[in-house]
Amino acid sequence: MPILSVNPKQPSLVDRLCRRLQFALLPPHCLLCGARSGTPRDLCPACAADLSANRSACACCALPLATPAALCGECLQREPPFDAAYAPFLYSHPLDLLMTQLKFGRSLAAGRVLSELWITALRAALAQGTIADIPDAVVPVPLHATRLRERGYNQTLELAKPLARALRIALAPGLLRRTRATAAQANLDAVARRRNLRGAFEVDAKALAAAGAPARVVLLDDVMTTGATLRECARTLKRAGVARVEVWALARAPHRR
Repeated sequence: MPILSVNPKQPSLVDRLCRRLQFALLPPHCLLCGARSGTPRDLCPACAADLSANRSACACCALPLATPAALCGECLQREPPFDAAYAPFLYSHPLDLLMTQLKFGRSLAAGRVLSELWITALRAALAQGTIADIPDAVVPVPLHATRLRERGYNQTLELAKPLARALRIALAPGLLRRTRATAAQANLDAVARRRNLRGAFEVDAKALAAAGAPARVVLLDDVMTTGATLRECARTLKRAGVARVEVWALARAPHRR
């Protein structure tokens, strides 16, 4: 699958006026509490304030830290195959409810809210220097064809599309492929997750060539739990010749003991 080009232009005046008219006729309601949001987003200020920011995190794997430190203990002992990670939120209530609505409830409204939250956070991180610069391409973590048929869509790709448009980044959804169906990761420990994913991804050589052999790629995922999937994806990309691989996740789960 070739790289999807993104429109570098900001929304037109007509688009902005249409959006305002839509909100005037159908005022947004919060997807979490049901109240009228009072904003152009389907999330009220009170529920938005309940989202937990990942303020103190490992610069390498974005793991939440109790006290500020450059790296977590695990990254000091075993450097991950990706070069940096950024996740603006903790995977906790009520963000988990919005993600469940998108992932299993097929809620486009939840996807729009999550994309807007992510774009806002990324713009702030770029302005503050937390993220150094825009990458050459964004690669959403792929689903296996079997899982894709079951679910109907890849929620990470759906979040990636507006993000790529807003930040003017090339989107390369076909660069990485999932070659085999793996057991669900949710009930596996960290060691079992790594074994489960070994050799599960490959780079599409034609898509890599179409991307102009990007030197800096960002792997995109909705939630980073142990990081096993992203580690295997990063290894696969680096074996194919990508010099720098970073990870962007919307939310990071606390370390599971």
